[in-house]
Amino acid sequence: MLEISIFSILAIFMLGGSFAMISNKQTVFSAFGFLVTMIGMAGIFAMLNNQFLAMAQIMVSVGAVVVLSMLTILTVNAKEENLPKEPHKYKWIIFSTIAVAPFTVLLYKTLTTMDRHFSEMATIDSKVLGSVLFSKWVLPFEILSILLLAAMLGAIVIARKKS
Repeated sequence: MLEISIFSILAIFMLGGSFAMISNKQTVFSAFGFLVTMIGMAGIFAMLNNQFLAMAQIMVSVGAVVVLSMLTILTVNAKEENLPKEPHKYKWIIFSTIAVAPFTVLLYKTLTTMDRHFSEMATIDSKVLGSVLFSKWVLPFEILSILLLAAMLGAIVIARKKS
């Protein structure tokens, strides 16, 4: 019963953070919504007894992505008059939710019937995953970080005022 209540609280945090991320006009508040969502997801990973993924979620998403996006947002300094006008935003959110709902139900049904297939598979330890990630996949990880840095610099250059 305790697990269900903790999961429900984390799910409410994740849904609230996701809604805040989508609905806020100010990008700083959207970044805080993303922060709440990622912390909730790390909590769910911790509930699944996977401390490696929980800590990786906190270090990568919360520690790197949110801080990097906050620095980008504060550097760009978007003003209210420069933000796009979105009169039909909530209609598109409702339409997208209705459009994705059948796929969500299909995915749920598929995952609940595949439970017996996954129980026959061997489990992978977090130490094995970490050693493979930081030995064979270090180069793609670093290339991705350089790509994200280039995207952030490009956004700053594009948003810079012409003097």
